[in-house]
Formats: sequence, C-alpha cells, structure tokens
Amino acid sequence: MASPYIEIEVGGRTVKVTNPDKVYFPEIGATKRDLVEYYVSVGDGVLRALRERPTYLKRHPDGVGTEAIYQKRMPRHPDWIETVTVRFPSGRTADAFCPTEVAAIAWCANLGTIDFHPWHARRADLDHPDELRIDIDPQPGTSFEQARTVAFTVKEILDELGMTGFPKTSGSRGIHVNVRIEPRWTFTEVRYAAIALAREVERRSDLATSAWWKEERGEKVFIDYNQNARDRTVVAAYSVRARPDARVSAPVTWEELADCDPRDFDITTMPERFARLGDVQRAIDDRAHDIGTLLEWYDADERGDMPYPPNYPKMPGEPRRVQPSKARPTG
Repeated sequence: MASPYIEIEVGGRTVKVTNPDKVYFPEIGATKRDLVEYYVSVGDGVLRALRERPTYLKRHPDGVGTEAIYQKRMPRHPDWIETVTVRFPSGRTADAFCPTEVAAIAWCANLGTIDFHPWHARRADLDHPDELRIDIDPQPGTSFEQARTVAFTVKEILDELGMTGFPKTSGSRGIHVNVRIEPRWTFTEVRYAAIALAREVERRSDLATSAWWKEERGEKVFIDYNQNARDRTVVAAYSVRARPDARVSAPVTWEELADCDPRDFDITTMPERFARLGDVQRAIDDRAHDIGTLLEWYDADERGDMPYPPNYPKMPGEPRRVQPSKARPTG
C-alpha cells in the first residue's frame, strides 16, 4: 500500500507531501513527489524569480489531466508562509502568496500547484514594477523557430538601448525576455514602454506583430505588451507547465537560445542542469535599467495607446475596445 504522505526537509522546515505517488504527468510517469522535489532542486533559481512578488497559483490537485484551479487568493496556510494584499483593476483586493523561502514554494507544490505566476512588482512597492516583460507569443501557423528569430530582434533593440534582457523558454511554444528596470514608473508607464518596444520589433521584423486583435495578427508572432498591465502575469522562470511532458519555463543564455529545443527542459532534466550550471540568470538583479527612451518613443508615436484586456475597466486614453470587424463607423 502506498504511503499516504512523506515528509521532506526544506531549508530547516518540514514539508508534508500527501499522496506522493499520485501520477501528475502521465506522459513521463512523474508524480506529485517528483514535482515537489523538482522545486526544491531548483529552489535558488525559482525563489529568485518569485521572491517577495505577489504570486498566483495554477493548481491541478489530481494532475495535468484535470481542469486547473487558477488561484489569486492564497488558500489557508501555515503561519510561516507570507502573503501580500494586492489590488485588482476592479478595485477589489486579495491576499496573494508572497514567496520568501523555498519551503513555501514546496508547500504550494504539495497543493497541486504546477505553475507559479508572479507579478512584475515586489511587495515593497506594488505600484511600481521592477521588471519589463516581453512576451513573444507564436500565433497559429507560426513556430518556436520564428519566435526565436523575433527574440533576437528584441535583443538587438535592447542592446542599442543599453539594456540587458534575460531570455527563457515559456515552457510551451513561446519565449519571454525579462528586463530589470528601476521601480519608479507606474504600471501604465511600463505598459507604454512595452507598446513602444513591440512596435519597434514589428517595424524591424516581418515576422512580428503588436496587433491586439487576433483577426489582425495573421500568421505572425505576437508581442504581448499587455503582460505589463497591473495584475497580469507570466509564468515564472523554472516553473513547471501543466503539460503531460512536465516541460518547464527554462532560463537560457542568448547563446543557448540560438539552437535550444524547449522540449529538452523538463522536471527530469532541469535538476541536473541546475546542479551543473546554477541559475544562468543569477545576474538579473545586478542592474536596473531606465525606460525613459522607450517612453519617448511612445510619446512620439501618434498612434497612442492600444486596447487593454477585456476584464479591465475602460482606461484613460485607451482606444475603443471593440474587434475591428465588429466596429461601427464613427462620425
């Protein structure tokens, strides 16, 4: 008979893992215990990505074959696990998970948390993001290889701006590039900077689009500027994805990105890589950048703002939030 639980030591704390032999990832036979132990094995890297950020939990208590529970409010938890109160665009608030130690991440993994989704602001100043997120999202008919090409266009622009971007696979078909920035701009301003960058990528690359409406994107790679709005998140570095193959969002160097295959990074291969290389993006906090030039680009562009996601209230300066094919003529 399988053990109903085991206990593992994580940073001086004891974390109970219930139903450790339950298969979570059927394609490779990985269990809940494998998931928890994975997060402990890459603890330094995943904590760097999550530390003191409001973090949402994508839970699959019975494995990836079941529907996800996307949880913004932290469930009942031990006193030693920290939370932070966040405000949604609707004005409502909630206490979200605020990771400060690896044991807390392991505890959440035991709840069936597969994906961790952090804010791009930290607890000390929730109104001023410290990360610009460039989400390179292949659309139907496009590929990871095209996303890779677009990512190097992003790098070209960042290099010209004197900014350092840190790439990672999304754990699916896309690529994320994170840039540490000074926490002195609002979410609105950081989103404007992301719009300006997306438009410049689009100008330089025939493969890229900044169009919000899917009907306007065609078979191009979308630069999702809206991932920089308040309460929007992308999956964290080293986070597992809810896929049968247990793929992870893998930080890589730019040299590795040139020929890596995202299928090579999963919960069975990443621990050995992490033990050998450590966190390849450990330098991400060494320097915070100024986004002033990107904001100048935005201000100089007569097109102005672009639509927000549908769950947001109408924002000042936002164009009509209506699908172009359904829009009625004005005037």
